[in-house]
Amino acid sequence: MAELQVKSIRSLARGLEILKLIQNAGALSLADLHRITGYPKASLLRILKTMMEEGVVWQRIADAAYLASYALQDRASLMNREQELIEIASPIMRDLSNKIMWPSVLAMPRLTYMEVVETNAPKSNFPNIPLGPIGFQINMLRSATGRAYIAYCDDSKRNAILQRLKLSNRKGDRIAQNDAYIRKMIEGVRAQGYAMRDPAFGGDFDESRNVVDDRRDSIAMPIRIGPYVPASVNITWSAQAMNRQKAVENCLSALKEAVENIAVALQKEKLSFTW
Repeated sequence: MAELQVKSIRSLARGLEILKLIQNAGALSLADLHRITGYPKASLLRILKTMMEEGVVWQRIADAAYLASYALQDRASLMNREQELIEIASPIMRDLSNKIMWPSVLAMPRLTYMEVVETNAPKSNFPNIPLGPIGFQINMLRSATGRAYIAYCDDSKRNAILQRLKLSNRKGDRIAQNDAYIRKMIEGVRAQGYAMRDPAFGGDFDESRNVVDDRRDSIAMPIRIGPYVPASVNITWSAQAMNRQKAVENCLSALKEAVENIAVALQKEKLSFTW
């Protein structure tokens, strides 16, 4: 093949180099890219901004890391549905934080607990309420986030989760042995349309509020696509700042709008919803 007698575009070459680094690593921060490439941060930011505007990469709220977009054909085959959901939900969660100021997490089920996969906490007006980090385990039956999921997921998944929880040796899962408690909790969540923490839950997976108390409270709703519930979103606030009634008045409509917007966006992408 004849060699093209034109100059190459150095800035494009750098952009492709950075994209490959992000794809191979899964997620990289600005500091990571600066360390790996040695390029000035100002130059990296210009390249990253351009790639974000073109939909090639996106920035996760939780840790400000850059990730390759699932919209890239080659990358899409390597990325799973969870990554697609997180990418779609992330800007909606950013908007949610701007509206209500209090922080939120997006959490997905992991057999016997919920796992934080995204949080807008770094963007909230209350840095003294850190949520997450990514990978943080949330109690399934005592947290608002877990209750929102377990109350609305399909029967087969709920039954499988409850059976596993009954076999768990963790102190925080013992409540799964109480069938009447579980039934009443699910009925209450469905009647309200949203979930709140067990009053005795103080944020610690295993201990009760009288032992560990984060002095917070939470409300959560599931993301629902037909019969499927891939995740749930919560809002957490300082219990000293407002009570539950005030939180519902101030936050519920924004939370409902956020989970509905995520569901609509997922359906528009025509993802496969066999969660």
